[in-house]
Amino acid sequence: MPTPDRGAGSGAAPSPRDGLADWLARAGRAVRNGKSLDTALPAGAAGLLGLDVLCLAAVARGGSLELLWCDPTAGLGPELDNLQYSLGDGPTWEAAYESRLLIEPDLAAADPARWPAFLPAAVHTAARAVIAAPLQLGVAAIGVLTGYRSAPGSLTKDQLVDFHRLRRALLLLLLRTALGDPVRSNGAGAGLRLYRADVHQATGFLSAELGIPASRALLLLRAHATAHDQDLSDLAHALLSRRMPPDTLDL
Repeated sequence: MPTPDRGAGSGAAPSPRDGLADWLARAGRAVRNGKSLDTALPAGAAGLLGLDVLCLAAVARGGSLELLWCDPTAGLGPELDNLQYSLGDGPTWEAAYESRLLIEPDLAAADPARWPAFLPAAVHTAARAVIAAPLQLGVAAIGVLTGYRSAPGSLTKDQLVDFHRLRRALLLLLLRTALGDPVRSNGAGAGLRLYRADVHQATGFLSAELGIPASRALLLLRAHATAHDQDLSDLAHALLSRRMPPDTLDL
């Protein structure tokens, strides 16, 4: 919590840096009390850093990126994460697999060769700037924190410092969880909900139906969704509900 002598009795609002300290304290208490990470993280972190959206993804088994949390929970964050997941391209993927911080203050002016699939699609969203950093454990990235702005521009020095404060804190909280463990309906439990459970189910179904590895099945799903400008989750539902036979995919 902010210290009593900072604005106490004056009606002054806490500074953004005070607010981040309070946010981190509340998130830590919630995780220690048994909340899953996705339900433990309070809203409002993006605004404290001068961003419009924050997303946390984990690197799961097999190398896929799993969205764990977005602030705000709906809208631009999940839209951009789904876009990168479908295309297999974008800043979150680069930060994860090159294990380095990346900042693109103006997506419209970015080199088209940097993210050849992501950039043409991203121009149709509200995102205009991005920052992404790996959550590093030794030499390996176990997750990525990605922030977006709806106007071009870089973070200030203080905002960048706080972005890394948040990244380090989320690494410690992520290490307290177990990806894929069950989470009870009240949000208790140490596991993490998977935003794309339907896609994973469809991948397994397609793998079994066609007798191909799961990695190949996921590539087929992505390719078909991209070629037909179809949402990956909608495609998964069509397969699982048998509205679309597996052998009608673009093989």
